[in-house]
Amino acid sequence: MQTAPKKVINGWAMYDWANSVYNLVITTTIFPAYYVGITSAGNGNGKHYVNFFGKQFVNTSLLDYALSLVFLLVALSSPVLSSIADYRRNKKVYLRWFCFLGSAACCGMFFFTPERIELGVILFSLAAIGYWSSLVFYNSYLPDIAAPEDQDRVSAKGYSLGYIGSVLLQIICFAIIVKPEWFGLGEEDKTLGVRISFLLTGLWWFGFAQLTLRVLPLPSLKERRSKKNVLINGFHELSVVFRQLKQLPVLRRFLFSFFLYSVGVQTVMLVAAGFSKKEIFPKAEDEPKLLFTLILIQLVAIVGAVMMSRLSKWIGNLNVLITAVALWIVICFFAYFIQSQLAFYFLAAGVGLVMGGIQSMSRSTYSKFLPETKDTTSFFSFYDVTEKIALVIGLFSFGLLEDLTGSIRNSVIVLIVFFVLGLFALLYTRKAVRKRAVS
Repeated sequence: MQTAPKKVINGWAMYDWANSVYNLVITTTIFPAYYVGITSAGNGNGKHYVNFFGKQFVNTSLLDYALSLVFLLVALSSPVLSSIADYRRNKKVYLRWFCFLGSAACCGMFFFTPERIELGVILFSLAAIGYWSSLVFYNSYLPDIAAPEDQDRVSAKGYSLGYIGSVLLQIICFAIIVKPEWFGLGEEDKTLGVRISFLLTGLWWFGFAQLTLRVLPLPSLKERRSKKNVLINGFHELSVVFRQLKQLPVLRRFLFSFFLYSVGVQTVMLVAAGFSKKEIFPKAEDEPKLLFTLILIQLVAIVGAVMMSRLSKWIGNLNVLITAVALWIVICFFAYFIQSQLAFYFLAAGVGLVMGGIQSMSRSTYSKFLPETKDTTSFFSFYDVTEKIALVIGLFSFGLLEDLTGSIRNSVIVLIVFFVLGLFALLYTRKAVRKRAVS
């Protein structure tokens, strides 16, 4: 196949620009810092508990459990939805509606005040459903619009635009929070600047996503209406894909590797702010430093995504992933012992370097291992389900270990274990690739 015109490629990549602000503002920086801050008030002696519909939780564990439930729901629903989308050839419709759900939930967070903890957690969960479900359909467009030799470049372009766009909005939000007087905001409500950031995130996501939805291809009405018994056909397609995976040892081994190291990668991205706030920047006056550090991670991640894409041309995708996972092991080891803010800055730079690259490289590597098929959404649903189940296990284990030990630092041990297992699985996958090349 030929790579789609530049207009389509740029339009596809713009969805990364649109939705990555959610990933940075809501899951990585401002929302976690705000949530930990307002739920730690009045909690002395280092124990930060919060009441959620009458039940008491450790504040950060509550978010971990909520996201675990979200990812379980996404994992169970996305295979059916994506198979239906392949049969009806209308994946763009699903992309549009999940984008609307996520962006609307972000806008609703404007009303998340310290007195409305339940509302904040529910909207946080709905935004996560919208974001992660939309990615099922967004990622599945990659093999449709880019030839195999261009997929690394196109995938990296999407991630790079995502990091640039998210950092740009993050800087604007940072200014609103730290210098509210620049924007005519009073000092009466300390939460207003943060809540405006949530509103801007939803508007940014929805607004720029229209550029993507305008240019991505949509089949004719005749083709979309040619399939009947859509739900049954969706389950049938899943069984077809499952049978094909049995005959694709390299793809099957890569998915297993991806599952193991994704437990670590994705969990780190979602718990980093809570860990940093509790262990490194616990004081209220430290919040600007925390936000600066999280912005630093995103900036370095831009370099990491491009650098790993170029490095793959020299040593191959799997070798890049093996190197990245090995670096993650080192990073988590130092995170367990780190104490000073200065050392944390260097650690954050290391996280950024491998964070962007490993996501981009994983997506394009999986795409290259796919067989010739038109039902790309169904195959990518397996990829996304693998990632979501990994997140369920990672987040739940991370939160549970903090609950049991009373320290979020101890939860890092879970990540180290899965990264080590992922490294061995990648080496096993590389062996299968070399064996296939010889035969």
